[in-house]
Amino acid sequence: MPRLTDAFALLGISVVLCAGLIALLGAWRGADGRAVWVKVLAGFCFVLLWIPTGTSGIPVVAYVRGVSGDVSICLVMLAVWRICQLALKWHAIPKREQTTVMSLLAVAALFLYPLALGWGDWDAYRPGWGSWGMLLSLLALCAVCWAQGLRVAPALVVMALLAWSFGLMESGNLWDYLLDPWLSMYALCFVFIKCMQTAFRRWR
Repeated sequence: MPRLTDAFALLGISVVLCAGLIALLGAWRGADGRAVWVKVLAGFCFVLLWIPTGTSGIPVVAYVRGVSGDVSICLVMLAVWRICQLALKWHAIPKREQTTVMSLLAVAALFLYPLALGWGDWDAYRPGWGSWGMLLSLLALCAVCWAQGLRVAPALVVMALLAWSFGLMESGNLWDYLLDPWLSMYALCFVFIKCMQTAFRRWR
């Protein structure tokens, strides 16, 4: 019987992989992923990830976790939104909201990882252990976003804070609930492409 943190991590990775598969299949076939065969294939992928392997009975997703590590709550919630958009016909995240979220994540990644790797005199990872400064900064960020009519970014922060409060992940650092390398790379690529598109439109 896996621990709660292990089960939650494996479930999060499974959801993210299924959402990623739907996105890739939709892009490959030029569709939005709502086709029945895409949903069936994604469901089959989810089941396949939980099939026990070998005599130990370890599911496939556990081996994936060994390579990828745990994913953040923000990434899991974005993946859940994508799946619900297809299965329950939720509205897609508005482009303005998506751009804001990805920009904030990209800035956070550029702020966190270089400093955490020792590229400066201050460890940005340390406040994630429960610093009031970080909590107040997140509260201020949510207030600013809410005042601007943005709802997705505050919702992601609130979900990450709730998960952190209940200790749903093995890590006790709040940064790991907000951000992970996979989400960081996606956000950075998203912002880079947006910047290039804007520059190209202005050049034309």
